[in-house]
Amino acid sequence: MKSTIENLTPTRIKVQVEVPFSELKPSLDAAYQKIASQISVPGFRKGKVPTQVIDQRVGRPAVLQEAINEAVPKAYAEALKDKKVYPIGRPKVEVDELKENEELKFSAEVDVRPDFETPKYKGLKLQVEKARDLGEDVKKQLEDLRGRFSTLSAVERAVKDQDVVLLDITGTKDDVQVNEYSGQALAYTVGSNGLVPGADEVLIGTKAEQIVKLDFTPEDGPFKDQQISLDITVNSVNEKVLPDADDDFAKMASEFDTLEELKKDLEEKVKQSRIIEQTYMAREKAGDALIALMTKVPLPENAIESEFEEHFKDGHGDDVHKEEFKVGSRRSMQSQFVLDKIAEDENIGVSDADLSEWITQNAMKYQMAPQTFADALVRSGEITLVMGEIRRSKALTLVVKEADVTDADGNKVDVASVLKEFVPDAE
Repeated sequence: MKSTIENLTPTRIKVQVEVPFSELKPSLDAAYQKIASQISVPGFRKGKVPTQVIDQRVGRPAVLQEAINEAVPKAYAEALKDKKVYPIGRPKVEVDELKENEELKFSAEVDVRPDFETPKYKGLKLQVEKARDLGEDVKKQLEDLRGRFSTLSAVERAVKDQDVVLLDITGTKDDVQVNEYSGQALAYTVGSNGLVPGADEVLIGTKAEQIVKLDFTPEDGPFKDQQISLDITVNSVNEKVLPDADDDFAKMASEFDTLEELKKDLEEKVKQSRIIEQTYMAREKAGDALIALMTKVPLPENAIESEFEEHFKDGHGDDVHKEEFKVGSRRSMQSQFVLDKIAEDENIGVSDADLSEWITQNAMKYQMAPQTFADALVRSGEITLVMGEIRRSKALTLVVKEADVTDADGNKVDVASVLKEFVPDAE
């Protein structure tokens, strides 16, 4: 097989391939076998029809076309192999010549990633927001911990925010009970927004053995846009009694002997969470900075236009949405190009552990078992795309590690110290 590559533009190439007819034999054999399994010829078992009969019944040109359909993609991939060419989208293929017992000639035009020098990404200066004050969050962490060890005490006063009430609820529509909105002996924390809209407001101020009514219209579910009437009976009102914040509580609720030690541990955890927040901010800033370095690199406009047409082929979207889509597509492509280039320069790979971790995390989003999710990715051919995304994410992590990250006050943020432990895709 012979092949040549011609650069039509910085982002589009033309591949010309010549395949000797002898190299088409495996594809021809496969074509005959496929056709034989699809046709019925009297006197022959299905799948056992001789080639001469297939030529008579179906025609040699049809066999050749079937062989070409199988051979061209393989020959195209072979022509690009080891050429350091990165195709984007589907090629436009034309069979230029097919001579029986001589050769097959075809050409393919395809968009490619342009050749460009890797921008200077080491030492990027990134500014993130200043970490919020620790005090209030440490206090909240302590209050939440006390809340987990709280007890309930019945009170005779009116319901207040954060009280726990015991409720019986009967929901009806047109005087017929709706089981989906009915329940008995329901324990509910007022102010948690865990019931239907408006329930917290009508419950505050009520007392035990009082019945309140509430009409609402569900926004989804089987009763969407239909008015439901609720009769809510308050059986009891209970307030949360928190344990005293002292050394005894620290011993009960943690591995520490004193409240002071517990507070210091909570403060460290809050401080660490602040750095994690700043780290993700830095990743976003780094992504923007890399895109800014790509403004002079040409983009394959044909690929962008094809993506645009595919997305809006159903006719949806106004001019603003369409413009936003185009801008987003260009930014996405710039990001992919530069991160792929960095990954190549830094020899960043994707290990089985990287892929397994990504699959495990994302399978949860789809409520699927990791192996089932992995099998679905393989069947759909998306596993290669996933590996590309993981590789780019690791490249971005490397950029952030080597960046100069400061907050709004100019204080250095040590994101590198937490990337490995707290960012899932870090090296």
